[in-house]
Amino acid sequence: MSKLIVAKFGGTSVADFDAMSRCADIVLNDPAIRLVVVSASSGVTNLLVDITKHTDISERYACYQGIERITLAVLHRLAQPQQVAADIDALLGALKDLIEQGGAVYSGVHKDEIQSFGERLSSVLFAQVLRERGAPGLCFDARRVMRTDSRFGKGEPQVGQISQLAALQLQPLLADNIVVTQGFIGADDAGQTTTLGRGGSDYSAALFGEALAASVVQIWTDVVGIFTTDPRLTEQARCIKEISFDEAAEMATFGAKVLHPATLIPAMRRNIGVFVGSSREPQAGGTWIAKDVKERPPYRAIALRKSQTLITVKSPAMLHAAGFLTRVFDTLSRHQISVDLVTTSEISVALTLDEGGMTSAFSASVEPALAELRSFCDVSVEQGLSLVAVIGNHLHSSKGVTGDLFNTLERINMRLICHGASKHNLCFLVQDADAPAVVKQLHQNLFSAA
Repeated sequence: MSKLIVAKFGGTSVADFDAMSRCADIVLNDPAIRLVVVSASSGVTNLLVDITKHTDISERYACYQGIERITLAVLHRLAQPQQVAADIDALLGALKDLIEQGGAVYSGVHKDEIQSFGERLSSVLFAQVLRERGAPGLCFDARRVMRTDSRFGKGEPQVGQISQLAALQLQPLLADNIVVTQGFIGADDAGQTTTLGRGGSDYSAALFGEALAASVVQIWTDVVGIFTTDPRLTEQARCIKEISFDEAAEMATFGAKVLHPATLIPAMRRNIGVFVGSSREPQAGGTWIAKDVKERPPYRAIALRKSQTLITVKSPAMLHAAGFLTRVFDTLSRHQISVDLVTTSEISVALTLDEGGMTSAFSASVEPALAELRSFCDVSVEQGLSLVAVIGNHLHSSKGVTGDLFNTLERINMRLICHGASKHNLCFLVQDADAPAVVKQLHQNLFSAA
């Protein structure tokens, strides 16, 4: 199906009956949309996560009641709620059973099972919304196709298996149905429910698009495309009409929240165009992401990621010594700690982690690695930092471009800077408190004349 479009709708786009109706309009206005991927209704995933955190049954049940209210509010607005009432009751009942049977602490597999209910509920409801509009809406369990490993909480998709299963289970349904399925969730080889991590519905849509050789993956959200920076930081932010895969990937990686960072990987592998638009204002256009774009300006956008942690590792043994960096990064790798930025000097290396702030969970995962590093070098940890990334083109080699940029940066108090490793970004750290003003000033200087 060369004209196949996969449309993904985020949590705010399926937040309630009216929102789902707007999304149904989008689907029905384009006959090429044959697969719809939905997130959980806005607020539901947070409540499901809270269930897995609470140890008190009454607190868990209070979260359940919130999910029930959101779900039944949509059900009761349907013209024929009886068509899906049994399915909704079964899902809510299964969720309640997990709450009542759960121990003091949920295992990883049980957390993923619980967190899957948001998408499972919204997909049943949205398929019925389509059917009531006269469309052949069919709800399909993503776990039949979305195969992952058994790393619960952040399952790694098995691309080959997904393609094979999609050809067998999903492709035959698309000719006669508009198939509605779930983002964010999958299953391992044992049939256990897994999740792709928060925001993983975008990633799911791209993986489905890759498996089905779609022509376009649409990401419908609550903003009109991708902006030059977060519009909450400056009123001068504007929507980008088109952007390359490389630029968009840098933006997603360094903090732009419109896309999940992994979303573009499947699209890039298959050269599938990605469109980002607002389900509230579909007529307003949006942002196209593609391999080839008409213009590649020196500055495309500014991304911000707050609450970063900077770790500095220092040892005189590093001077003229082979293998020190290998030992540092081997330690981090064995503890499954991902590193963003890295700078080195004669006897030290500074690096940032992609976790936000020293939450208890983050501390528990990082502290063992820090203890091991301290066994052979000095380690310091700094918090309360923000990563600012200037995204553009040829930033590593254009004298005029970098000159203008560094003239702008000279008045900014930076803790760390990385430049040259990528032609698409220049990154630096500033204090959290300074970050909004820094981004606003950068945007004014770099984009006001553009």
